[in-house]
Order: sequence, then C-alpha cells, then structure tokens
Amino acid sequence: MGEILVGACSWTDSMLVRSGWYPVGSRSPEGRLRHYAGRLPVVEVDSTYYALPGERNSRLWAERTPDGFVFDVKAFSLLTGHPTRDAALPPDLRGGAGTSGDGRDPRDLRDPQGLRNLRDPRDLRNSRDPALLDAVWERFAEGIGPLRRAGRLGSVLFQFPPWFRPGPRSEEFLAECAGRTAKWPVSVEFRHPAWWREEQAGATAALLRRHGFAAVAVDMAQTLPASVPPVTPVTSPRLSVVRFHGRSTAWGTGSKEDRFRHEYTDTELAEWVPRVRALAARVERVHVLFNNCCGDAAVRAAERMRALLDGGGVPSAGPSPLTLF
Repeated sequence: MGEILVGACSWTDSMLVRSGWYPVGSRSPEGRLRHYAGRLPVVEVDSTYYALPGERNSRLWAERTPDGFVFDVKAFSLLTGHPTRDAALPPDLRGGAGTSGDGRDPRDLRDPQGLRNLRDPRDLRNSRDPALLDAVWERFAEGIGPLRRAGRLGSVLFQFPPWFRPGPRSEEFLAECAGRTAKWPVSVEFRHPAWWREEQAGATAALLRRHGFAAVAVDMAQTLPASVPPVTPVTSPRLSVVRFHGRSTAWGTGSKEDRFRHEYTDTELAEWVPRVRALAARVERVHVLFNNCCGDAAVRAAERMRALLDGGGVPSAGPSPLTLF
C-alpha cells in the first residue's frame, strides 16, 4: 500500500490567514509554514502560477519544514498556455516579443471570452519570443531547484486551461513539456472535460503514461458543462494526485470566493475514501489536495479526510464507482 498524503492548495491564502486557523504567535510567514507543516504533510504552492519561484524562497521552505514534508508546485502560467502579462515576469524578461509596453498581448488578455474561444493550445505560447519561453523555463527550473535537491518536491502540477482540448497540437505541446521536465515528478490536470470522457479516457491515460506524467483526478460539481468526470486513472507507478475543488455551481463563472466556497461533508469525503485507497494500492504515493480555499475550509477538510482515511468513523456513502485505466 502506497503512502497517502493529505493537504491543502495553499498555506498563505489571505482568507485562511484571517480565519483564525493559525494561532497567535504563528502568523509570520515562517510561523505559518511551521504550523501548517506540523498539522499536514503536503501543500500545494499556487503562487508559482502567478510569478516565477525564487531559489531563496524554495530554500527557506525546505529549511522550515520537517523531513518528509513535500511541496507540489504549480507550473507558471506561461508554461501551460495561460495568458501571462509582462508584469508577472522578472523585470529583465519584460517587454518580450508579442506584448505591448503595458503588458497586453496582441490577442488582448483582457478578453476572457476571446481566450475561451481559442482552439490552438499553442497560440498564446507562439505570441511570445521563443527565447523568452526558454528563459522562463530556465528560471522556473532554478527556482524549484532547492526543493528538488532537498527531496521536498512532491510534484510539479501542470494545470492546462479549459481551451486545451484533445488533439494533435495538444499532444505536441505535452511532448514538449515532457522534454523540458525530464526527471521531474510531474502531474497533469486537464480542465476540458473531453480528456476524461469515456470515448477519450483510454487514449488520455496512455498519453500521460507514455510521458511518465501522473494524472490528476478531480472532485467538483458534476452538473456543469465544464464538469470534469471524477475518474481516477493511474498513469505513473510513483504518484497519483486528487484535487478537491469544491462543488460550487459557480465554478468558472463566479468570483473566486463563489467558485471555491464549499464545505465538504463527511458523506462527500467518504465517497472518495475507497477511491483514494484503491489508488494507493497501485502507486507509491497519493497526494490528496483541497482547493476549496475559502476561509479555513480547505485545511479543515484535509484534516477530516486524514481521519476518515485512517478509519475515523467513515459514514456510509452508498455506491462509489471507481474508474481506473
């Protein structure tokens, strides 16, 4: 049976900091991380999606956490084809080809509907100078270097945008990512539901398996056009990841608080207990991460899920279909 690590998708979220979960005396950056690491064994770093990670921060994270604690680091937005403004880049990399002086992309990053209508997952990447992309990959690798060397890098999460659909161009993009991330532990989350629909799921699993990428299973509301099926494919012998986004029907349309506002019940969590255990029977390690970051909902759900996985009074959840590839 593989090891199951349960945690949250942030320890620095402003709403978590204000929630009271951190005790008085543990509210400095160092104190918060030490307190979190004393309660949960894994955390996702989402700040690296918005700005490139720095070596100093990564070194401090490793120094401030106990042996065995790991960080799942979210890939920088430009590396997954998301819109990225110049302001998100280091000063010496700003003003690259494909952006205007104020950081706007020619495709107009202020037009989210236009972005959702993109069909070629390479469009945003190709609007940038390839030399800039090389430099960003290099800086990202340098930034996570201290975590890798300390054995604290659990995974690099590549969460692809909703317009990243199955097809030859997407497969080419994934192959390029594989070439750039050789020897990294990589997990992949698709936000377009077609990747895991019944007619495509087998091919998707084979594609990730070919590149050595761990598939990310998701829990989210299942009543939306963009709902990703809650399948649990195993595509790497080393790692499986499950991310809990909450079950808000405002997913993809509401404010951040509306999208992630959800309090998981024991019954909802119990639906996943047999699935997570089944994953652990097939891989070395399973990461279970809660992304319902509204107040302290994510850390409380993580702590409750740990108790349920340890046998702490799992309620009857009814049938729990399990899909493995």
